[in-house]
Amino acid sequence: MSSTLLAFLGACTLIAASPGPSTVLIIKESLRSRRSGFLTVLGNETGVFVWGVVAAFGLTALLAASELAYDIMRIVGAVVLVAFGVQTLWQARRSEGRPQTMGKSTEKSGWASYRGGLLLNLANPKAAIFAMSFLPQFVPEGAPHLPTMVGLAALWAVYEIGYYGVYVWFVGRMKAVLSRAGVRRRLEQVSGGVLLLLGARLALES
Repeated sequence: MSSTLLAFLGACTLIAASPGPSTVLIIKESLRSRRSGFLTVLGNETGVFVWGVVAAFGLTALLAASELAYDIMRIVGAVVLVAFGVQTLWQARRSEGRPQTMGKSTEKSGWASYRGGLLLNLANPKAAIFAMSFLPQFVPEGAPHLPTMVGLAALWAVYEIGYYGVYVWFVGRMKAVLSRAGVRRRLEQVSGGVLLLLGARLALES
């Protein structure tokens, strides 16, 4: 069992290290504040756990088997990514030549950051299919399938909270440099452009 857990955590590390829309969104929100970044991580990992539980019950098999259901989720995911990308680019444009403000807007971003991380993960059909194909590989022979997969999904989410927490911490440590208006604006422009490209790629997939 210990060797299985080590292999599982190693696989989780490789998954988290692979760049994707969630990573881009976490870094973007961390530019705003550590609180926003960490709440985005929590939202994303809530989505990871939800897809893990759905996979444990075998419901993601329906998504994999139905081309129509997959295409609907794919388009929804693409729209979400494009919306995030446009929003990021608009924020970068609005901040041009204007000092960054703190206060109520930062406080209001807490729920929005959590919701953004959750929505981005749940709108990604690849996350659902991946959870279905990934988790069963680490269920030991003879172990009860449902509780083991739910436990692995929880471990996966908790592990990624720690992993992405390092990203949030690092951006926070670099805040003196990254908070400069010009640097931050360029990073937001890059983040917005990447989210737009990821959304377009997802929409054009067949």
